[in-house]
Amino acid sequence: MEIWAHRGASAVAPENTLAAFQAALLAGADGIELDVQLTRDGVVVVIHDETLERTTDGSGFVREKTWAELARLDAGRWFHPDFRGERVPRLEDVLTWARGTNLKLNIELKNAPFPMPGLEETVVALLHRHDLVERTVLSSFNHESVRRLRRDHPEVRAAILSVARLFDPCRYLAAIGGADLHPYYLTVSPELAAHAAACGARVRAFTVDRPEDIRLLQAYGVHGVITNRPAEARQALLAVS
Repeated sequence: MEIWAHRGASAVAPENTLAAFQAALLAGADGIELDVQLTRDGVVVVIHDETLERTTDGSGFVREKTWAELARLDAGRWFHPDFRGERVPRLEDVLTWARGTNLKLNIELKNAPFPMPGLEETVVALLHRHDLVERTVLSSFNHESVRRLRRDHPEVRAAILSVARLFDPCRYLAAIGGADLHPYYLTVSPELAAHAAACGARVRAFTVDRPEDIRLLQAYGVHGVITNRPAEARQALLAVS
């Protein structure tokens, strides 16, 4: 089972920063999960919230700022003084760094509930430019966005995010175009994992930090877990290997 670091190793470093991604690499993660949005001038930046207050020393909506404005913000001091000066990275920066690693990438498009025109195409173009399509899955709570990705860019693996149980997962995923499933971990059952596997979909459950839950999901047969604590997740799996 694969271990994906949620926003990087976000339990030990400020989320969605290069420091968190480097910590995930050192922790033995198989991949990193990160969130992307567009700035006012069309730059893809790596940040979760629609607003800046929680994870930076800025304020206001990400989509209303230019890249030059975001580049000046501190994205580490809120987490711990040791990370003072850590910046909001561009996706370009993360992809450049990732090419020097073996990490897989799960890029969540932050286009729900508010659509973000141009985000899908810009992200796909960057993946092609950095030759990282094969290592990447794009995910979103906006299932129409995932359907467009599967229709227009079948070479890119994509997944729907869901916090509700799907009544007929194979039929739903097929209607979207053959997407993977990233469910909230408490909605995962052995039946869901089996049904998804039968139709060729990979299941990566989020956000799972307790070792006992990680081991249970492994027993269910899920493909991966998305966790804030990749080092502890690796230890949980080694304990039963």
